[in-house]
Amino acid sequence: MSGKKSIERYDEPAGGWGALRALGEHLIEQDVAIKGATTLLRMNQPLGFDCPGCAWPDPKHTSSFEFCENGGKAVAWEATAKRCTPEFFAAHTVTELGTWSDYQLEMTGRLTHPMAYDQATDRYLPVTWDEAFATIGRHLSALPDPNMAEFYTSGRTSNEAAFLYQLFVREYGTNNFPDCSNMCHEATSVGLPLSLGVGKGTVLLEDFDRTDCIFIFGQNPGTNSPRMMTSLRDASRRGAAIISFNPFRERSLERFQAPRNPIEMATLTSTPISSRLHQVKVGGDLAVLKGLMKVLVEEDERLRSERQIEALDWDFIHGHTDGVEALVADLKATRWEDIERRSGLSRAAIEEAAYVYMKAEKAIVVYGMGITQHRHGAKSVQQLANLCLLKGNIGKDGAGLCPVRGHSNVQGDRTVGVTEIPAAEFLSRLEKRFGFKPPTAHGHNVVTALEAMIEGRARVFISMGGNIVAAIPDWQVTHDAFRRLALSVHVSTKLNRSHIVHGSEALILPCLGRTEIDLQAAGPQCITVEDSMSMVHASTGMNKPASEHLKSEPAIVAGMAHATLGIRSVVDWEIFVADYNLIRDAIEDVFPIFDSYNTRIRLAGGFHLTSTARERNWMTASGKASFLPFEGFGDDSDLDDDVLWLTSVRSHDQYNTTLYSLSDRYRGVFGQRDVLFISAEEIEKRGFKPDERVDLVTVSDDGIERVVRNFKLVAHGFPAGCCAAYYPETNPLVPLQAHDPMSFTPSYKGIPIRIMRAFVQVEAV
Repeated sequence: MSGKKSIERYDEPAGGWGALRALGEHLIEQDVAIKGATTLLRMNQPLGFDCPGCAWPDPKHTSSFEFCENGGKAVAWEATAKRCTPEFFAAHTVTELGTWSDYQLEMTGRLTHPMAYDQATDRYLPVTWDEAFATIGRHLSALPDPNMAEFYTSGRTSNEAAFLYQLFVREYGTNNFPDCSNMCHEATSVGLPLSLGVGKGTVLLEDFDRTDCIFIFGQNPGTNSPRMMTSLRDASRRGAAIISFNPFRERSLERFQAPRNPIEMATLTSTPISSRLHQVKVGGDLAVLKGLMKVLVEEDERLRSERQIEALDWDFIHGHTDGVEALVADLKATRWEDIERRSGLSRAAIEEAAYVYMKAEKAIVVYGMGITQHRHGAKSVQQLANLCLLKGNIGKDGAGLCPVRGHSNVQGDRTVGVTEIPAAEFLSRLEKRFGFKPPTAHGHNVVTALEAMIEGRARVFISMGGNIVAAIPDWQVTHDAFRRLALSVHVSTKLNRSHIVHGSEALILPCLGRTEIDLQAAGPQCITVEDSMSMVHASTGMNKPASEHLKSEPAIVAGMAHATLGIRSVVDWEIFVADYNLIRDAIEDVFPIFDSYNTRIRLAGGFHLTSTARERNWMTASGKASFLPFEGFGDDSDLDDDVLWLTSVRSHDQYNTTLYSLSDRYRGVFGQRDVLFISAEEIEKRGFKPDERVDLVTVSDDGIERVVRNFKLVAHGFPAGCCAAYYPETNPLVPLQAHDPMSFTPSYKGIPIRIMRAFVQVEAV
């Protein structure tokens, strides 16, 4: 489905007939038109499997169709009839595969056999599982220090597999857990505990049915979490105000046609979503937030001086928070001309939005990676918390802070112990339950793991899912580091770039997918996941496995552990693999919040892991929620006029690094991804013309040239001084050191660049 290349105007709403057509095309392309449609009816159902895509929660009372366009594409991608077999690898060298696009690699189909790289032939050759595990055990046992190995986790990994993974790695002797969270919502995990005492959101799905207004920052729900559109549509139709801030006028933030609504589908009508959609400059959200809070504080002073109702919730502020004085002082000192210049919005527009928020009794503040993937991501998250605290919108029905996580269990992996900075209480419980002393020193996150690999301090890399080689920044440096590893191991369902950029020895270990039956000694097994609102529920596959040679993720972890630790392990790995109920019992022993785990996952809809902040129980040093001011706007605002701020975005036919096609329907881009979105005014100002080819060059002072070449200029309504291009193609432009100092999240959403006319003006193949 690469399609013919074109740039077209797309006028249809988000969702609707366009979504149904696209989903049908994907099911056909993967040769699963009937099987895929049947499988979709079990997705996000109480006795079915959890969507392998986004982490948006399921409603308590599900309908027959609890899936969206992109969730359907994820199922088609996994349940495909296509197979990537040993015969495929025999026909292609790794060098040749390195010339293939990411889309071509993943469209080869499901991996069927464990494979090992052979240097002599430059090919992957089939191996037995015992041989693969022995290779891992040999390399890990030979390392003089366990900290020379890195253990990566993707958000696809279940609670059960993630718990066993961290158990194996800690018994091995390290806390090196670079995780996909490090590249997306780590700013939430690090920033919010200082503000609210917990690194998670505070809302439930039903809060969207009760709220008066919803503020959305840096989130494109129609592409990244399409099932969220049902909640936004319902809120809009009952009169709740929705105020959105985004550099793009994303189609889903404008209007939505509900595929499950027969009236909208039959009449070709749609529901307006945003009451106002403000195109903020790239990286300008901090300025917007300071402007909103400045209006609230100044209006509150005016109203109180006139003995009128207060604009702020002072009962909540005095009873539940500290530090408001410092925040107020910073806001008063912030000049409106600076707010307008950095945000790209007028004072009048910000004031209008602030009055909507001020008058709402209950407000939800939603945000995505447009907030977190900046050099000031954690500080921005804290300013969102400040905005909520000023009006008491934490711990109140119909209100709260709502970070929209990406992958389906990225939050759950963290909850069950996949973290490089483990708490002492957790380690103590782990020791008590299993009888070994886990390491206490902080381990590596993604950035520090890459630094260790670059410096030669890390020699083995093992990945539970994902496509880290494509997802990481600074490819010129980081890809070379992967090639210098002694061993790289990837537990995967599909071929991807991480298998092509590999260590001296390399293994591909094929695993069961979310849609497939997991049969172990005790019978068919279910796994569990935690969604972005802390609901935990069971997931049970229904399809026959793509190959008889596949293993489940828990079985693969146990195989690695047995081969590495042998008889010195204090863990009975075989019983855990035989019956996942026993893994959940162990999780409950280590994490009391999972009380009655096996009982509660069998309830329809699962159960909620209580957010302490939602209960207004502040687990901070002071015992109160904290206002945390931030001086300035967190960027290099004095850069030259010829510098543009680039933000990376996903296409509508994409999930993380997975490409379902080379098109982006909502933005009118078809059959191509090598494009740069930029306003017509900026194109003319810089002496270019639409459709010209340009090179994108990072502005940095470290002496390394970072460039991606031959991108087509596409005129698109976008803020002045800003532009956008697709992820991960622009990841090479992000310096490894360009990350948030608190969370280490790379600055994928704010890259200073210059554009230069490409040497050769040709269409990319």
